[in-house]
This record gives sequence, structure tokens and C-alpha cells, in this order.
Amino acid sequence: MIVIVTFMVIMAALAGWWLSRQGLADKPWLEVGVGNQAGGAGLPPHPTAKVGLGAFLVVAGSLFSLLVSAYSMRMDMADWRALPMPTALWFSTGLLILSSVVLQTAVVAAHRGELDGVKSGLLAAGISALAFLAGQLLAWRELAAAGYFSAANPASAFFYLITAVHGLHMLGGLVALCRTSVRAFALSATSSARAVGELTLSVELCALYWHFLLLVWLILFSLLMRWADDLIAICRGLLT
Repeated sequence: MIVIVTFMVIMAALAGWWLSRQGLADKPWLEVGVGNQAGGAGLPPHPTAKVGLGAFLVVAGSLFSLLVSAYSMRMDMADWRALPMPTALWFSTGLLILSSVVLQTAVVAAHRGELDGVKSGLLAAGISALAFLAGQLLAWRELAAAGYFSAANPASAFFYLITAVHGLHMLGGLVALCRTSVRAFALSATSSARAVGELTLSVELCALYWHFLLLVWLILFSLLMRWADDLIAICRGLLT
């Protein structure tokens, strides 16, 4: 329970900070002068899309926090048998970090108006994300070959569940990334400023989602590798 409460407090704080940056607390009817004449031109473009993604990330984060909490409680029971972590997880983790980094470079390129940089960043992010999913499948195959099936051990069942839920979120992100990539490769140097601006927003949203998936995966990875056992023990001690 303390894991869920802590996570929700952190998410609420991040959501409040993010909303304050979207200009939702501004009062344009009280503004005078140039800002009023501009019709609120100083506000961030399309804040609704960013707020919508933020709301989705809060919901998705809550789901993962429930999985982490259930995992931490279940692992203390007598029938729990720790799994040997597949070496493919290290490889896939590095690929997800790479995917997040190159997608951030695409955001920087979009703000600079460097269309070629945006295209290369989106392409590299998509390839590395697909390779990440392939690495997860290799990890499943490695565990299955060693005899660790979902019904054989609660630890293996949780492993398949956690990685599958994260993988499904990654697949959803790849759909959005693919659509953004198609739009990017359809643009040319003579494209309108509005088209470039909408592309920049799409790249920013993809990057934000990728950073979220990376953060979640690093937490899950540390949990699966048993690096978080001491922290879990401290949380249990606070509850007793």
C-alpha cells in the first residue's frame, strides 16, 4: 500500500507542475496590452493534447504501481521461487535507453527546424524500440527453454505479466511513432509553418511517452533483478 500511496503522491505533484506549465492556470481576460491583443498567442500550442497524454500516463502509471505492489507482496510467500534473469534483459534495456535518447534528439531537431534530424531520430527510435521488443521475446524464450513457464511458479507468472503489460504499452507507442514518422517523411523543406509546428508537437508527445516507458521499465527491471529488495523491506518495516 505504501508503494501505491508514494507513487500517487509523486504523480500528483508531477501532474500539478506539468499543468502549471501548460498555461491552464492563466487568466487571459485579465491580461492587457500586447498579450491580450495577440489573443493568447503566448500560450503553448495544443495544450489539450499534452494534458490528455498526461492523464493517460497517470492512469498507466497507476496500473504499473499496482503491479509493483502486488509483486512486492507476493514475493514474500513460501511458494515464491526467484527466477534467473535472462541476459537478454540487459540488451533490451540498453536498446530502450537508446530509443529514448534518440527520440529526444528528434525533439531538439524539431525545435531547430532540422527536418532531416527529426526523420533520422524517429527512424532510429522506431528501430531500437522494435529491437527492444525482440529482446523481450528472446527473454521469454530463454526462460521457457529453462522450464520456467507462467503456471510453474508465481515469480515466472509475474515476470510474463509485467513484461507483457509493458510491451503492450510499447506497441501502442509504436503506432503513434509510426504515424508521426509518416507525417515527417511526407514533409519537405517548403512545408507550411503550421505543418512543421504540428509535427513538433507530435514528436514531443512521442518523446514524453517514451521517457515514461523508460522510467517504468527501469523500475520494473530493478524489481526483477532484486535490486529493490532492500527498499521493499524498508517499506514493509514502515507498515509493521
